Amino acid sequence: MPEPTANYLAILKILHQHKVKFIIVGGVCAVLHGAPLATFDLDVVHSRDPDNLNRLSAALEELGALYRVPGRHEMKPCPSHLACEGHQLLMTRFGPLDLLGTIGKGRDYNQLLQETVEMEIGPALKVRVSTLESLVKSKEETGQEKDRAALPVLRRVLEERSKS
Repeated sequence: MPEPTANYLAILKILHQHKVKFIIVGGVCAVLHGAPLATFDLDVVHSRDPDNLNRLSAALEELGALYRVPGRHEMKPCPSHLACEGHQLLMTRFGPLDLLGTIGKGRDYNQLLQETVEMEIGPALKVRVSTLESLVKSKEETGQEKDRAALPVLRRVLEERSKS
């Protein structure tokens, strides 16, 4: 059962320990870049190469990951689910984790990799994070209501950065 408060750092540590290739996107990405936004899940785009899917499956097993969508609450993700382009909405013992095969207009891990930065977010924990520019692009492409709501804040952070 998940803790009352999400512990994204714990999720990231386990993914890192299993050598999973992933890129942080979404709200956690925005917060890591200094945007004052609230987020309710950890979104990552993962590499869908077979070796990475096996490492990811092992990490998800350790995290106790189950689907958090109606009718699938007791279902565990498997490599064939993780290999698709869609979104896998999971609940782990540390909180919600959304695994994304692609974001925006179908951009996958390999396409996004050149639009990332490496950030140290804890002792001996470096992760790949989408650039703020790439995150804005993805949110513009998606056009969902919550993404449109975040865009003015993200653009303002970009604007402030360009001034300094």
